[in-house]
Amino acid sequence: MSGKAAVDEYMTREVQTVSPTDSVADVARRIAESDGHNGFPVCEGRKVEGFVTARDLLLADDEAPIFTVMSEDIIVAHPDMDVNDAARVILRSGIQKLPVVDDAGNLVGIISNTDVIRSQIERATPEKVGKLMRTLEQIHGITVHEERHSVELDDLIPTQGRVYADELDGRKYELERGLAEPLVVIDNDGTLLLADGHHRVMAANRLDVEEMDAYVIVVDDPIELGMQQTAKKEGLSSIDDIDVVDYGRHPLVESTQRLQRD
Repeated sequence: MSGKAAVDEYMTREVQTVSPTDSVADVARRIAESDGHNGFPVCEGRKVEGFVTARDLLLADDEAPIFTVMSEDIIVAHPDMDVNDAARVILRSGIQKLPVVDDAGNLVGIISNTDVIRSQIERATPEKVGKLMRTLEQIHGITVHEERHSVELDDLIPTQGRVYADELDGRKYELERGLAEPLVVIDNDGTLLLADGHHRVMAANRLDVEEMDAYVIVVDDPIELGMQQTAKKEGLSSIDDIDVVDYGRHPLVESTQRLQRD
């Protein structure tokens, strides 16, 4: 499967910021004179203290310091975060820009909804089944072939331990209308490894669906695959072992207030 793109590959590294002690009038002037900026991260040095937008400045006294009007409890991302997870945060939160901070809480960049769109346009996704088949053959020195049939969800061994609650709603919508794509499953001597489609499987499970259509990659000369070993190490033996989490509790997303407390 193709590698995941990280936030630091698409974020803007040169970020304009304002100080908590700057006045409302000064920041309003900078927004008015900027090329498309509608707000700025508020930083003390490189530490993110908050975020201020043009809307925050409405009706505020011109001489008021920015720390009195800025949003303090904002969402920030880590540079190693999957860009798709950043897209989920931006979409679900209704924000346009996500400050990016390192492990010390220092601002290292900013990623916007435009950057996320760019990441999807630039990343041409090859046909998943064909690429996975070639990868298996090259890495393990084996031969495989493809079949197409339904699989029992109870027979599947997941290869990732986490899915996101907000995405399950979209997958349930697709399933209810017959729009869901087939799963991608590896059949290794009867052991069925779920390679792609974890959100679809969990959504189907919630709808009491017992089987789904799948592209099945059959290993002609079975061996223990790397993803099979990883699943064992992570304690993944059935779809019941998959955790459903909310994007706001993603391990690489924190609020500035939590960062400040730490």
